[in-house]
Amino acid sequence: MAGEKTGEPAAHEEPGGEVPGGQGGFGGSRDARRQEGGESLRRLRTGPPEPPSRRGLLAASAAAGLGVLTGCGTSSSARPDDPKPGGSSGTGKGGGASPSRSPSPRKTRKRPQLPRGGRELFPHYRLVGYCGLPGAPALGRLGDGDPGKRVSEMEKKADEYAGGREPLPVLELLAAVANPDAGRDGTYRTRTPGSTIRRFHELARERDALLLLNIQPGRAAPLKEVQALSDWLEHPDVGVALDPEWDMGPGETPGETYGRTSGGELNDISDYLSELVRTHDLPHKPLVFHQVATSVVSEEKELRPAEGVPLIKSADGIGSPELKRATWRQLVDGMPDGVHTGFKLFYEEDTEGSRLMKPKEVLKLRPEPEYVMYE
Repeated sequence: MAGEKTGEPAAHEEPGGEVPGGQGGFGGSRDARRQEGGESLRRLRTGPPEPPSRRGLLAASAAAGLGVLTGCGTSSSARPDDPKPGGSSGTGKGGGASPSRSPSPRKTRKRPQLPRGGRELFPHYRLVGYCGLPGAPALGRLGDGDPGKRVSEMEKKADEYAGGREPLPVLELLAAVANPDAGRDGTYRTRTPGSTIRRFHELARERDALLLLNIQPGRAAPLKEVQALSDWLEHPDVGVALDPEWDMGPGETPGETYGRTSGGELNDISDYLSELVRTHDLPHKPLVFHQVATSVVSEEKELRPAEGVPLIKSADGIGSPELKRATWRQLVDGMPDGVHTGFKLFYEEDTEGSRLMKPKEVLKLRPEPEYVMYE
């Protein structure tokens, strides 16, 4: 199977050592890494590279300073005081969590459920969330200030998007951040420590929210980055978000040009998640891909939803309401059947010379967005 597990560490962990290429790391050629992650992973690129967005340059420069937090660019070994996730449960309604271990899936007599009940996301729920990383406000609202306060703010915002559905809050945590520097393993990405993921997973459980682990791959293989999060993804309240504009090819550097992915590559990730859902009898596990332009996802017609994995295409355009509506129409026109829609708003960039779209305006988009995310 394309998503079969390898010797890669099961969870993102604290920095402490480099994994050499060929031993579970990401050394070697791009084609070799793609082969490791799945036979059908292909990168098809057409036309000249586009210039990066202002937001892209900001994010890349901010990511350059994340080494203090995360051990920039490493694929690391665990420290003795940072065990793998998968310990005893005890968060949210079930009581206090162990300070040194990640919560396990809730042990109940019934099948695992979504945070606010049920096993299917749509059409019952509308997802509304904040994105970010603690200590890096430039990368999103979730990382600006106290996370608990941000979640309370986001929950109130989610209520404004109900529109006949039950709002489900989302914490979209950056689990792999693209860097403008290669780092020790040459991947141009930084993995977020397991202790940070654990803290936000516990916060999500306290609020009956969904945790999405966002991946900006750099030059690492996206499927391998998802597989490295497998222990977290075995929980019923954890999904994946991918930023294809940060999926860089050979010779490409984050912040200098847009990256790209393909429909086949997204299918491989979806298939891997579907196998986790089947193996662990999990509820629906969303896979979001944020799309800033049509060019960052090639062969989109090949996209096919996998069992138990709702595929959400999130329109990632920046600007005035008029510009964002135009981007929306361009991205959703001819969208493959079975793909759900998402919409991203930017507290800073959207308001430069304009204003932020109101919830009632977002809900007038067609098809109606099923995931609304603020950065």
